Amino acid sequence: MDLSASHPAPLAKTRAPRFDGAANAALKGLALFTPLLDFAIRLLVASVFFQAGLTKIASWSSTLTLFEYEYAVPLLPPELAAWLGTAAELSLPVLLVLGLGTRLAALALFLFNIVAVISYPGLGEVGLQHHQYWGLLLLVTLCHGPGKLSLDHLIRRWRGRRAA
Repeated sequence: MDLSASHPAPLAKTRAPRFDGAANAALKGLALFTPLLDFAIRLLVASVFFQAGLTKIASWSSTLTLFEYEYAVPLLPPELAAWLGTAAELSLPVLLVLGLGTRLAALALFLFNIVAVISYPGLGEVGLQHHQYWGLLLLVTLCHGPGKLSLDHLIRRWRGRRAA
C-alpha cells in the first residue's frame, strides 16, 4: 500500500504580502507628528488654566468673594486658597508651555484640577466633563513626558553631551 498517494502534495510556500514598508513609513510619519501633538496638548491645557488665572486677577474682589462663599477648598482659608490657586493658574501653565519641569507642572495641575472639582459643588455636568477632559490630557503629559519640543528635552540632550 502506497501511503504517499493518500497524502496531498505539500503546498508551495507562498509569500504573504509584506506591509512592513507601509507600516514603517506610517510609523515614521507619526514619529514626526508626535512632538507637535505633545506640544499641542500642553498648549491647550495651559491656555485653559492660564485664562482662568487671568480672570481671577482681573477682578480680585470677585475672586475673593467666590473663594469665600462659592468654593469650598479643603483645609485652607479662602484668601490663601485664592492666592495659591491664582498663582498656580498663572505659573504652572507657563512651565507647561515651555516644557520646563513638565511632569511636575502637569502633576501639580492634575491635582489642582481635582481640588477644583471637589471645591465647587455647583460645577454641573458640562463643567465636570471639561475637568475630566483636562485631567486626561494632563495625564497624557504626565505619563508620556513633554516630548521633543520642550526645554526639558533640550536640557536632557545638553547634559548628555556634557557627560560624554
